[in-house]
Order: sequence, then structure tokens, then C-alpha cells
Amino acid sequence: MSTEPGLGTGPEADDEGTTAGGTAGDGDLTAGPAGASESPAAEGGGPDGVGGAGGVQEEAASGSAEAGGSGSADAPQRSEAEAELAAQRLERERIERRKAERRGPVESGAKLSGKAADLLAAIRAVEGGEKPATTVFAAPDPAPRPAAPAPEAVRRPQPAPAAAAPATETIATVRGILAEGGAPESLAPQVAAALGEGADALLREDPWQLLRVTGVRPDQADGFARALLGAECGPDDERRGRAVTGWLLEQAAVAGHTALEMPALTAALAQQAVPDPEAAVQDVIAEGEALVFQDALDPGAPEPEDGEEERPVRVLIALERYALAEESLADGLARLVNSLAKDASERWEEAAAAASGGAAELVRAVAGHGLVLHTGGEAARAEPAALLAAARTAGLRACAVTHTSEGRRRLAALLEDGGERAVGTVAGLLSGAEGPGRDADGALDLDLLIVLDAPQLDVEGAAMLVEALPDGARLVLSGDPAVLWSAGPGRVFADLLAARVCPQIASRTPDPGPLGELVSGIGVGELTQVEAPGKELVIVPVRDAGEAVHRTVQLVADSVPRAIGVPAEQTVVITPGHGGAAGTRALNPALKERLNPGPGRFGGFDPGDRIAYSPAPGRTVPGQVVKADADGLHLSCAGVPLVVPKERVEQSVRQGWALTAHQAAGSRWPAVVVVLPGDAAPALSRPWVYTAFSRAERHLSVVHGVEQALPKAVAETLPKPRTTRLPLLLRTQVPAAN
Repeated sequence: MSTEPGLGTGPEADDEGTTAGGTAGDGDLTAGPAGASESPAAEGGGPDGVGGAGGVQEEAASGSAEAGGSGSADAPQRSEAEAELAAQRLERERIERRKAERRGPVESGAKLSGKAADLLAAIRAVEGGEKPATTVFAAPDPAPRPAAPAPEAVRRPQPAPAAAAPATETIATVRGILAEGGAPESLAPQVAAALGEGADALLREDPWQLLRVTGVRPDQADGFARALLGAECGPDDERRGRAVTGWLLEQAAVAGHTALEMPALTAALAQQAVPDPEAAVQDVIAEGEALVFQDALDPGAPEPEDGEEERPVRVLIALERYALAEESLADGLARLVNSLAKDASERWEEAAAAASGGAAELVRAVAGHGLVLHTGGEAARAEPAALLAAARTAGLRACAVTHTSEGRRRLAALLEDGGERAVGTVAGLLSGAEGPGRDADGALDLDLLIVLDAPQLDVEGAAMLVEALPDGARLVLSGDPAVLWSAGPGRVFADLLAARVCPQIASRTPDPGPLGELVSGIGVGELTQVEAPGKELVIVPVRDAGEAVHRTVQLVADSVPRAIGVPAEQTVVITPGHGGAAGTRALNPALKERLNPGPGRFGGFDPGDRIAYSPAPGRTVPGQVVKADADGLHLSCAGVPLVVPKERVEQSVRQGWALTAHQAAGSRWPAVVVVLPGDAAPALSRPWVYTAFSRAERHLSVVHGVEQALPKAVAETLPKPRTTRLPLLLRTQVPAAN
């Protein structure tokens, strides 16, 4: 049985099953022949994601890994997700106030030419008409911080009350108009939540508003519009052009972009049969749903003199929420860099003197700078842990947060007794369920915030964190730059590394063992051959997707527990997507049937099922089903009980034995089975392979059916580019660091 070169020891390595795909010995981890067992019915298509339009978007992220944390003991447990959403709404309101405080017109853009000039002139012409122009063409001077809220009654804020669900009568009226238009009535709750009160009237007036519901495509909205409007419906309807433009920008955000270049957007609109793409874009901008920017391609070049050739620019279109979040993030980072507190210098000198080894360099950098980036793998987490301990020992108010509850557990294990109280999750800190609480000005009561798993920060989450920090606080962003970027829009950590506006400390601590050696090689584009005497790595070749599913179940249920000693509940399966013949939708039913068979009488779930709960877009929280009753589905997530109302179960809870790499990012398990069926080859990239393989602590099995596509992806397939404005915004506000 052949093995993939560069993944494990050759067949001659030993005779006890340590070879990749070997067959010798009772302890061999390779699954037996597939036999006659049938795999579950596979779903067609590749990995889940929203398809691109005209190259506008890359493959959609399949969901971010869990970012939740445990709430306070006396807080209502099922309001934690709503608390995070409420915190996001509060931050957006603050960003709106910042926008309103901007003074004076923006001068840049006066020398545009061609289509960019035509677009700019059309937008400015709107200023004298019925629709106000809310466009922004360049970054203005930093606005003053918004007025502080009233002091909090208690130091530790409780989670916000649950957001009000759409009224029953609203859902009923929406259900009626959906039926009239031939759309599934089951969409009524999502439509009512997306469009709010009066959703039925809004749909009747503009049927393409259906595109604001996640998962609805333009062709589906067109059919709905034809059923309601009849002969009035046509591709040249300005309502359609406006809605499709917004939909394309939303899909671009799903793919990670915070903005789109004008030519890419108009090309995508043309592919969606919008007859006048530029007019559609202008309409969206005039309505205030998107903003337009013109950014110099060389921001350091001097302004051209009269008669000289104009500086080249690119015109970008962005949804307002992401554009304002990106500007708010840049403003906040500049504030931290430029407002370094001097009154705590003695305590920072004390902390630096107490540190040793690789952590000493990090502590010294933080002592003298308001923003520091730290890079490294899993073993490098010991350095921010040492920084946290040194700062707390010196009497500084310090806190560290991770992307997942499992990541919080790993960080807390590196601290001495009592240190775990200073560790939380990003979601828990933002929602108020964890962390130090707020000061009288409404800012986090901190001198130092350390954020691990920083590559998982999207632009909105990063903006909320930075806005919450007081003047003079220090921020450390730590993470592995080789992993997948955030599931949400932006690539904050990568943009900051590229902008070079602050010190960057690279850890010299390598990850140990055969798995550490394997992952380190992948990070530099090499799929190296490693010795695995303790069966840390096993390759299981497969011929097709059906065999891949069978062998995956066999590994999780039998081979890994028997030969490695890791039980099934501590093993996770990672696959490139939800769809396909060996995606999560095919693997999870097969794993449930073997590991926890049952009738699925609670909306398809039984007590003991492993689940993936998505309390908010871009978040996935692994957990387990406890029971179900009239209140909903009772879950245990990282030891925290919560209840998902029964009307939300279908939308937010999935079986969770098998996850995507994005869902698994930020967590690690004792054993990991990575499934690579033949149809997964197009989804593979170096960051994907690095992220999936590095989730394993003790053992990694690779169910391998992509042949040479795996080493090729590691060597050649880099992350798909994302269009963002953060590097430019930072360069105009923060001088480059040495």
C-alpha cells in the first residue's frame, strides 16, 4: 500500500504499523477494507460557501471556530449570544456617532479622471437632490472619541438582555407574502428578523429585499419578484440593481473582503444581468448603503504639480458597516500607539527585569510601546503567558483573551494558581460576561490586553476590542501567521504585520515532536517526511469518497482508541467543507450512527450528540446535547449549560463530530482525523493544510485521497487575497516602526 511522499515514514520504517498506511501488527491504525458497508448518501457539490460572481469573492469561510466563553454564574445562560450581538450593535452605534462628528468636506478625489471622475461627479450631484450623499472618499482626520457613557453600577457587567424576537403577527404576515410569491414559508422568521417590523410591506414594495436574507440567491429573488410584480418585473428595475449590488458586497464580505474595487464590482453586476452596473453602484451609494473611496496606489508619493501626471488611484466600494469599522480600528490603533502611558514605567521595568528567556524580549517591547505583535506556533503561547504573569506580579491590570474556550483552557494551564482568573475569550470580554469590567469612562479597566489567536480577529471584532481600551493601555496581538485568516471580513493580523507600524516579536520556540516538525515544514511550503515512532502520524490511502467516510468512522470509533488510547469523544474530524461526498453533512450522520445512534427525536438530535452551535454569524461553539424540553435544546458548551430556543435550533445547531478547518481554528484535540477525498483538491491551500494538521496534539490521521494535490497545495497555493483598506489607513496615521 503506497504512501504520500513527505508525510510519514516509508513502508520499511518498522513492522508495527507506524508506517503511513501500513498494514502490519495489531496496533496498526490503518482502517481495514471498506467491505460492503455503505456510506451515507452524499450531497452534491463541493465545500460549502457562497459562489463567486465574476471573481469578486473567494470561497466563503465555513464558519469561525468557537469564540465563546463561560458567562457569570448568576447570568441567564441563554442570553450570552444575544449579549455579544448587543455589544456589536452598541459598537456600531458608537461608530455611527463618530461618522456624524466628522467636520468639513473631504478634498481628496478632486483630480480623478475617466470613470472614477464620472462616478465622483454623479455622487456629488446627488447633494443637491432629494437623496443626501453619504459618501466618503478618503480617510479624514481622526475624530474625537465619543462621550463616555454613565458609570456602571457594578464592576462586572452582566450579559445584555436577549434581543427581541420578531413578533408572531409579523412572521405570520411575512409567511403569507412568501407563499404568494412562491418562496418557502419556512423563511418567514429569517425574513422578519432581517427586515424588521413592516417586512411584508417592504417585500411587496421591493421584492428583491429578499436578498438580505442569508442564503437567498439573485435568481431566487428574481423568481419571487416575478410572482409578485408580474409584467412590471424586469432586469433593468433599479430596485433589482440596488439589491444585487448590496448582495454582491455582502458576499464579498463573507469571502473576507472589506471593500471591492470598482471594476470588479461592475463586472460582477454585469454577470448578474444588471444592464447599467455603474448606475446601480451610484444608486447604492446615494442611498447610504455603501461608501466609495479613492485610495492612492502610492500613498507616499508627493502631490502632483500643475501639468504633471496625476497619481494613480483605485476606487473602492464598501458596505458602510465594514468601512466604518475599519476606520474605527485604524483610529483606535493610532490612539494606542500615540498615547503610551508614562506613569507606569517603573512597574513595566520591574516586569521586564523579572522575565527571562524568549518572554523577556516580548516584555521589553511591551514596556516601551502601546501596540506589539507577537508571532509563533503553539509552543510560543508560553511567552504571552509569561508576559501576563509578569505584568500581574508587577501590579499592572492585565488580561488575556483567546478565540475559543478550549484555547482559554490551554492558556490557563500555563499559568500558576490564580492566573486563570485573568484569562477569558474575545466573545466573553466583548459581551461583558468575562474580563475586568469597565471604568467610569466605559473603557475596559486594563493596563494590558493580550489577544491570542489574533489571526481569527475580523475587522468588526478587532474594532470593538480596540475601542474598548482606555488611552495609555497596551495591546499585544499574538498568533500564528500561517493559519487561516478570520471567517469574517478583513485580515487584521496580516495587515498589521504588513504595515510595520509597531514592533514585531517572532518567537524562536519551535513546536516539538513529529507533528511539530511536520507543521513547521508546511508553514514554509514543504511537506516533509517525518519519523513517527509513537504513531503520531498515520496516512490512510483511500480510493473514493465512500471509502473515505467508512475509514474515517473506523478510525474514530475503533483504531485510534485501541492503538493510541484517545477515546472517540476526544477525537475530531476535519474536512474541507460541509458539502461534497465526504463533507460534514456526509460524515456527521455516519459518525452519529456509529457513536451515538438514536432516532433524533429532538429536531434530529439525541442526548449525547456532539454539536456545533453558531450563536452568531462567524462563531461556532462545539458542545454536546444534554436534553430537550419545552424551552428548547439544552446544550453543554465548554462546561457551560445553555438553551437554544426550539425555533432557532434548525438555523444554529448542527451535528459536530466533523468540522471544517475554519470551525476548528483556535482549538486543539488529542487526536485529529483530517479527511481529504478526491473532490477536496480544489479547496486545499497551504493555510488550510497547516490549520487542519496543527489541530492535533498527540495524533494525526490523514484519510488521503487527493494524491499529489496535497504536496502541490502546500508548495504553491497561498491564501486568496483579500481587499482591505487597513494598511493604507494605518500608514497615514502611524509612522512606520523600526
